[in-house]
Amino acid sequence: MNLLDHPDLADRLAAAYALGTLRGGARRRFEAQARRSPRLRANALAWQERFAALTEIQPAMDPSPNVWKRIENVIAAERPRPAGQRAGYRGWSSLVLWRVAAVAASVAAIGAVGVNLYLGGQLERSYSQLAQLEQSRSALAQDKVRLVSQLQGTPDLQYVAVLTDDRSAASVLVTFDPKHNTLTLKRLGEFQEGADKSLQLWALPRSGAPQSLGVLGSSPIVKLTAAESQVREAPALAISLEPRGGVPGPGGPTGPVLFKGPLLRAP
Repeated sequence: MNLLDHPDLADRLAAAYALGTLRGGARRRFEAQARRSPRLRANALAWQERFAALTEIQPAMDPSPNVWKRIENVIAAERPRPAGQRAGYRGWSSLVLWRVAAVAASVAAIGAVGVNLYLGGQLERSYSQLAQLEQSRSALAQDKVRLVSQLQGTPDLQYVAVLTDDRSAASVLVTFDPKHNTLTLKRLGEFQEGADKSLQLWALPRSGAPQSLGVLGSSPIVKLTAAESQVREAPALAISLEPRGGVPGPGGPTGPVLFKGPLLRAP
């Protein structure tokens, strides 16, 4: 995913990178894109400058009366004192300065915690958006795979024939898919061969004997395997009634031809 196509997300990730909270694979991916993108590197450097100046933009806070009292004591300690009192005061002055420093450190820590909480919330939202984008990309990839699979499985029907009986009633619809070398036969009439009989499909070439394309089962829809060379040269198809299992040899139909019709190539 190119972060430059998502400027808001790129800005939040640059902030997290500069703060040091962007870790693991996300940090490596950001660095890889930053090496290729001057704009992304500049964004991360800008956030580093902002964080470096955080101590200068802390909101003003009124010190407590105790702090003022301690400051007054420090000022008073600067006045000359008798030599006997200076050693004791020096220890007291160090204690006061240490406490003042502790108060300042506490205020700075509170400010840092607030900044971290704010940036943590921003980073969490960035991670959520990144996860949603990854899920969307994964869903699109899965849809593409399903579409390719469906297209590959869709038959390419280039030949069709409607076989009729002796009264010109449509009885069998035949289609041929050369991409999958599949003949599909769908019964349209109510004819049913007996238990000891089988229907057999024949290609009727312009010259020569009929060629068997297979024996039909009793299902309403039957699929047979055939090469395009067997079908392409046949201007017509026919179905004959044969002994169960069909004619074993290449001699052509032995029983009556029940259905026949021209084989047409789709435009």
